[in-house]
Amino acid sequence: MSRSVLLAEARIPDTNKSLLLYEHKDKFSMVIPGRGELMNSRVHGSEKALAELACARMGQPANPRILVGGLGMGFTQAAALAAVGPDAEVVVAELIPEVVDWHHRWIGEPSGHPLSDPRSTVYVGDVADLMRAEPGGFNAILMDVDNGPQAVIRRENDWLYGLEGLATARRALRNNGVLAIWSAGPDAQFTARLKRAGFQSELVIVRPHRAGKGARHYIWLAR
Repeated sequence: MSRSVLLAEARIPDTNKSLLLYEHKDKFSMVIPGRGELMNSRVHGSEKALAELACARMGQPANPRILVGGLGMGFTQAAALAAVGPDAEVVVAELIPEVVDWHHRWIGEPSGHPLSDPRSTVYVGDVADLMRAEPGGFNAILMDVDNGPQAVIRRENDWLYGLEGLATARRALRNNGVLAIWSAGPDAQFTARLKRAGFQSELVIVRPHRAGKGARHYIWLAR
């Protein structure tokens, strides 16, 4: 029987948690000890849907810029690149620098090496910093940095889902911009909070498996 091989380990900034990268048979997976598997390279339908749904709703702006919060396995980044034209820029903010290195060394192939696309820009740091620094900078902001508003990995990420963080995201969007947020579960309070922050939102249920099987994941699409 094949066994999982631990390829690398990285500390999650501002926490006492570690992120582990495993290889097993035909997949890679990222795991936080005590919390289980966060993601793997074989099941990624909802990560792709995050980008596809948001890009479909932002229309066809000239020279679009998209901000992806969280590189992960790269499938959201790859789907965003596939949905936009040659004059677009897709910026990905990844808090853990080792994850960027893992893409270059091991895990970039399943998602098609999106970081090698000339339209890709990588920012190693907190996605909140980019939102604060670039008002009116993006046509879409795609957030997949936690398991949802009620399941944050680091305490600092609470800010992203509060009224101040949502207001910052709104300022960072261009006219008709879209804020898309991935979650492992629904959250009626967060839906109400989006409305209080000035967004019109819809909640879409998606499946991680393209065949429509497995757990339900949730994506807020706010404009």
